[in-house]
Order: sequence, then structure tokens, then C-alpha cells
Amino acid sequence: MGRLNRDTLIALLLLVFCGVMFSASQDIEVTNYGTMPSHVWPQVVLAVLTVFSLGLLGQSVLKAEAPGAETAESAPGGIGKYRNAAIVYALFFLFLFTLDILGMLLGGVAFVFLALTLLGEPGLKRVPLHLLVAVATVGVMWSIFTFGLGVLLPDGEILQLN
Repeated sequence: MGRLNRDTLIALLLLVFCGVMFSASQDIEVTNYGTMPSHVWPQVVLAVLTVFSLGLLGQSVLKAEAPGAETAESAPGGIGKYRNAAIVYALFFLFLFTLDILGMLLGGVAFVFLALTLLGEPGLKRVPLHLLVAVATVGVMWSIFTFGLGVLLPDGEILQLN
């Protein structure tokens, strides 16, 4: 077996985290106002995270590291490799800052649209697709929370649906 690469280590840490959290989810207090036990949703999320972590582990063990994988283009000082993360953090801060004005629905659409547009291929031909994906994904998520789970997501000043 070769050197333990970063993806393998992260996958193993995530699997340990999932195991600990799944064990801890057994001790969640049972409430009487829901239609299902309180531990169901945390366990569903942990099951999905476990499947993805197992996929990452399998991929990192079976796939040899590509030569030159660490030589990503970056600005002097190594800041360039964090460009995408910095953009997402800035967009999320903007989303939180404008949540009172735009609300969850419009703010979520704007966040997803801007993230897709700024992180994807440059060019105007993808903008309609980005808008469609943003409206569809946030609309489905909003519908699940509003109608399926009965959770009222924050309204904004512009669009008030509650």
C-alpha cells in the first residue's frame, strides 16, 4: 500500500465522525409532537454522508494520484488555490447579510445563481441554465420545507409568502 493521501485521511475521519454521531443520535430525546422519532432526520443525513465518505474512500484507495496534481495554478503566495472557497464564503456572507431583505427564496436563488455563474465556465451562454438550475433547486428545497415539513423559511421585504 502506498502513501496515505489526503483524500483517504479525510474519508477515514468522516467515517469516524459519522459513526460517533450516529451513536450519539441514539440518545436524542424523544418528542411527542412529531409524526416520526426525533432521531430519524439526523440519521438520514448521516447515512448519506457515510455513503459519500465510503465513495471517497474507495475512490482514493483505488485511484492512484495523478502526476502533477499538486501543481495547481495559483497567484504568488499560494492564494489562487483558495479562490473558489473565498468566492463561496463571500457569496454566503452576502446571502446572510441580505436575508432580511431578500428572504430565503430570492436570496437562495441569487446565491445558487451567482455561485454557478462565478465558479463555472465564463460566458453568457450558460447563464440561462444557471438561472434554471437555481430556481429549480431552491424552489424544490423551499417546497419540501414549506409543504412537506411544515417549516416556514424566512420571508424578505420584497417577497412575502407566509
